[in-house]
Amino acid sequence: MIDFTNAIEEFNNYKGSEKKKTLIYNHKKYLVKFPDPIKEKNRNISYINNAFSEYIGSNIFKIVGFKTQNTILGKYEYNGREKIVCACEDFTDEEHVLYEFENLALSTNPDKKIETELKDIIEVIEESKMINHVETKEKFWDMFIIDSLIGNTDRHNENWGFLLNKSTGKVEFSPIYDCGSCLNPMLEDEEIEKINETELKNLAMNCYSCLKENGKKIHYMTYIKQKENEECNHAIKRLFTHINIEEINKFIDNIECMSKVRKEFYKKMIEQRYNVLKKVYESMK
Repeated sequence: MIDFTNAIEEFNNYKGSEKKKTLIYNHKKYLVKFPDPIKEKNRNISYINNAFSEYIGSNIFKIVGFKTQNTILGKYEYNGREKIVCACEDFTDEEHVLYEFENLALSTNPDKKIETELKDIIEVIEESKMINHVETKEKFWDMFIIDSLIGNTDRHNENWGFLLNKSTGKVEFSPIYDCGSCLNPMLEDEEIEKINETELKNLAMNCYSCLKENGKKIHYMTYIKQKENEECNHAIKRLFTHINIEEINKFIDNIECMSKVRKEFYKKMIEQRYNVLKKVYESMK
């Protein structure tokens, strides 16, 4: 596992809620995410497992075939304690600039504040003169499907976007980034060990997107099973055969610094959701 302790540090200018550093490793810039200290009454949690969530979530997108931010699991020693971190390679440079969807939303409709209401997001995509509407909607729904597989609860308007090539003016859907809120990062190994099969299934199924419909957060599995949104249905048809569950399980099994109980938990959670996607896909064939 790579040790980032002595990597060159730069001033951090990345946004987001996690503790983070900007480090240079092998001449590349990385946003390095640290486990966050948690202060919750009556809970004995020292940190959350967002590094694992970021790393696994990003790589599942990559396995399915998305352009995805490169991530590395590593370690960093601070005050005599070794921390597991996730280093996320910066895919921008002097020529390529990231514009978050939030920026597009602010500039598209001056009469409305755009948050995570699905109707508003689709409206921005369809109204904007700067992006390819058809391609963006397809990418958006593809992202939604894989977020449902990994249980991403926080795909808000500031953690997906577009990459602008300043030389050519070309705008494309950016690589997937910021997957740290998937796979229940708040659960410690000791809590996972106490979860029985019924509780695990309920945990996997009762997962909500931060996207809203009529003011209510979308329940991933219910929304997908209802098959009422044709664009969502088409995304399942496009993507399902690219979801290689054996490759995903093998990837998780090969993570050296993670406990067996956490590996099994992740694989079972993903399998539960995969089976829902499979059933829906087969019903539409």
